[in-house]
Amino acid sequence: MSTTSATTLDSPVLRAITTHTQSENPSSFLALNSGNDVFTLPGVDGVAVYRRAGRHLVQFGGPFAAPDAYGKLLAGLRERTREEQLHLVSVQLQRADAEQYRKAGFTVNQIGASWAVHLPEFTLRGTRFMQLRNKISRALRNGLVVEEVPAEECEEALNTIDKAWLGSKGEHARPLEFLVGQVGGPAQGHRRLFVGSIDGAPVSYISYSPVYGSRSGWMHDLSRRIPGGSPGLMEAINASAIEKFAGEGVEWLHFGFTPFTGLSEDNELPGRSPSFQWLMHFLWAEGAALYPAQSQLDYKEKWAPHAALPEYVAFDGPASIAGFAHVFRACNAF
Repeated sequence: MSTTSATTLDSPVLRAITTHTQSENPSSFLALNSGNDVFTLPGVDGVAVYRRAGRHLVQFGGPFAAPDAYGKLLAGLRERTREEQLHLVSVQLQRADAEQYRKAGFTVNQIGASWAVHLPEFTLRGTRFMQLRNKISRALRNGLVVEEVPAEECEEALNTIDKAWLGSKGEHARPLEFLVGQVGGPAQGHRRLFVGSIDGAPVSYISYSPVYGSRSGWMHDLSRRIPGGSPGLMEAINASAIEKFAGEGVEWLHFGFTPFTGLSEDNELPGRSPSFQWLMHFLWAEGAALYPAQSQLDYKEKWAPHAALPEYVAFDGPASIAGFAHVFRACNAF
């Protein structure tokens, strides 16, 4: 058994997420985020990625492993967590992961969904997209120019945008980590960055991460803008990226995970916690102060996604509010 940093284990983690795609996790590239830790077992083909948060070990996405190694890695991580008297909670599990965890005795509940557009079917024509087209046109009339650029060529500008964006969130706002993407670091060469500029000054950007599996493509990941600028900046950047991706023959554009969205009784598994299920619905309706799920979903629904993919959380034991809170702690939310 070994535990190490995801940064120093870049190649094995990348190999795992590109090779072992059976769970169809569109966010799997987040396993390569700087700051993640990686659990492995000798002779076992795969990795498990996690972060420590207080007395909890928060695992991301289930084991990325060969089918015959999946259960061994999960059992090994579970054993290690118990030996250290920690509590294991696993988040952003896909349906295939959720079934495995339920069979292993975890309490599994839907926590939200991710959303995806099938680019061969996508078009901005028609009355449904009239408002979206108007926002894009307004940004372009205001002088927005969108370019795909290497991150290392605009690092200072990106930092300026990040600082202004975070400052608009309030003095106690913190940049989220773990379940959101990054710009820079060892994995940057695998991402794509589209930057919007006005009068030569960068004002907004969207970073896209690769997605593997049967719905391969790109994920609309980290996005930032300078507050108070032209409406439609993000929409115009994403439309430009879609045009480029479609021209390359890319099949899917994913919009990533949004907690508390896409909740359905049909998505729940036997043995789920009814009280935790109630909490997820409550946070969808009333939890904007914790996470702006409704506004996030509004943006994604503008693009008329073709697929809503349920995502799950699993607790080693009963569903726990403390365990759920430590997911947000691992994300640097507080």
